[in-house]
Amino acid sequence: MTASCDLLIDAFDRIAQTVRRTVEGLGHDELSGRVDPDSNTIAWLIWHLTRVQDDHVADAAGRRQAWLDDGWEKRFGLPLDAHDTGYGHSTEDVAQLDGVGAEELIGYHEAVHARTVEYLSTLDDDDLATIVDENWDPPVTLGVRLVSVISDDLQHVGQAAFVRGVLERR
Repeated sequence: MTASCDLLIDAFDRIAQTVRRTVEGLGHDELSGRVDPDSNTIAWLIWHLTRVQDDHVADAAGRRQAWLDDGWEKRFGLPLDAHDTGYGHSTEDVAQLDGVGAEELIGYHEAVHARTVEYLSTLDDDDLATIVDENWDPPVTLGVRLVSVISDDLQHVGQAAFVRGVLERR
């Protein structure tokens, strides 16, 4: 492992810590609350960022997702395709997460985080330069893909923390 991988692990650790702080102690009303009728809920934002991380890191690692392998798909019981990560979801799709509790959201994220750290611990700088997607110009390296996931996760966990703050002030 290299300093680059240590930095990636640190970034994913910060995401996991913020997910926990944002979700801990919230009940149904807060997790499914909305800033306006068409906005995303905390539950959906945390589920989505975790699904994206699970999907993208599992793909990069050549592994199956925790969502499928660890039974999270069944625990959440969502009427969605097993590989759905939330892209393009409508207001009605977001509402399907209304029954999911804080324990499930935190548990799923922690499982994905553990798999992410385990995978990153096996990498070095040469691995990060490997092309993982040639559908872009320039082609996407593993390092760029991982930074993209970090960026997406940070944006969504920040949105969830913002929603929590707004709902707490109401």
